Amino acid sequence: MALNPTADLLSNLYWITLVAVIVSSTSGVLKAGFKQFDLFGVVIIAVATGLGGGSLRDMLLDRDVFWIRDQSFFIASLASAIVIFISARLMVISPRLFLIPDAAGLATFGIAGTLASLMVGAPWLVASFMGVMTGAVGGIFRDILCNEPPVVFQSPLYATVCWGGSLLFIALLHWQLDVTWAAGIAGVSIFAFRLLAIRFDISLPRFRFKS
Repeated sequence: MALNPTADLLSNLYWITLVAVIVSSTSGVLKAGFKQFDLFGVVIIAVATGLGGGSLRDMLLDRDVFWIRDQSFFIASLASAIVIFISARLMVISPRLFLIPDAAGLATFGIAGTLASLMVGAPWLVASFMGVMTGAVGGIFRDILCNEPPVVFQSPLYATVCWGGSLLFIALLHWQLDVTWAAGIAGVSIFAFRLLAIRFDISLPRFRFKS
């Protein structure tokens, strides 16, 4: 299914993406902070986390990279990095706190990536996977730069809930639900199920050789 890029859709995509950039960049800063990186290192991690997934999506879809076309996303990523960097020096932050903005970034970027893909005419299954890539790749970049195994490959349900939410979003649009409501329902579902997976340690089966 393809969506015509109307003014309302473009506005929805802009704001969803902006929120995604801010919360994803925040998760990158918090993760980098526990590695004791300096300000420049923190900014690089924030930018890679907040802009990486959407950049890969846009290159694969052969569209202008979103933050190069509109630098407000780049500014938002830089600003969130600096604000969190300063805030962390003034208050105690739990090492697990990054999981909340990480889940929020997964949800918002998952929906934004799916919506952007549908608007350029990608088939529904491809669009849903583009949502997963947009939501998860920034976190992969963050973890690799922090010299840690990517959360997406070994954590309680991560990309799986993003893919499910992306498919739910497409289904709601197919059933003619307003795109704002569809995005809200699907995004909240991704966020909630990710946190539930963390809380109850729900994971996919792991690969093991028969002994």
